[in-house]
Amino acid sequence: MSTENKVTGAQEDSFTGMIESQTSQIPSSAFLGAAIGSMAISAIFKASGKEHAALFVGQWAAPFLLLGIYNKLVKQLGSDAETRESERPVKTQAATA
Repeated sequence: MSTENKVTGAQEDSFTGMIESQTSQIPSSAFLGAAIGSMAISAIFKASGKEHAALFVGQWAAPFLLLGIYNKLVKQLGSDAETRESERPVKTQAATA
């Protein structure tokens, strides 16, 4: 795997490449589900009168959404984007008459 960033041309270290290769395997919907789940659990805590637990768990939504954005960026622009593009099948447009 090339360690050169496709967009900036900057060299990525092997640790960053390892993190990107692992996080790119997680579907983006998992992060959205985790964010919605933390909001739901927070609402349950709030309804049961556990104010501190509701605030604690409710604050997880934003980091989950940020991780989802990072995941999407890694998939599209990460150091392995060039490798992924070469593995992707080439789309051809059907001839229209």
